[in-house]
Amino acid sequence: MIAYSSRQARPSAGGRLRARRGMDGLSLIEILVSVVILGIGLLGVAAMQSLALRGGQSSLEASQVVMQSNAIIEAMRANRADAAAYNTAGMVCAAGAGGTLAQNDLANWITSLKANVSGPAAGDDVTTCGQITGCPDACEVTIRWDDSRAGGDDEREFATRTRI
Repeated sequence: MIAYSSRQARPSAGGRLRARRGMDGLSLIEILVSVVILGIGLLGVAAMQSLALRGGQSSLEASQVVMQSNAIIEAMRANRADAAAYNTAGMVCAAGAGGTLAQNDLANWITSLKANVSGPAAGDDVTTCGQITGCPDACEVTIRWDDSRAGGDDEREFATRTRI
């Protein structure tokens, strides 16, 4: 039987000799460096996730604006005889009183616009507004809203042009 001292090289399974020096394992500094690198990487992933969520919110608001624009256009097409009554004098930021079918449609449209684009704080919102001009021949539906919460511009505007 061959005895090896702790300072001698021992043969490995493949028959090669390997020295024990420098094979003592990882040092604490190496572990700390790898933890710092992993931490920086995870912070980068968290920042990208936050950016993606804000971009998704902005996209959702833009989609809601398109749907609300189409909703009022379809209401005007359903009431073709009175399509000129849908024209507004300027940006409308609060639902007006009802009365005629066109006035009821406009009031419901502004209420729905604020609820769907502004979200839960729709009652306090003064930035989500709509305007309709040029009906019935060259209708233009313009919607303006605040996109700063979603990380976009402070004020965005979307316009749809159609013929009733």
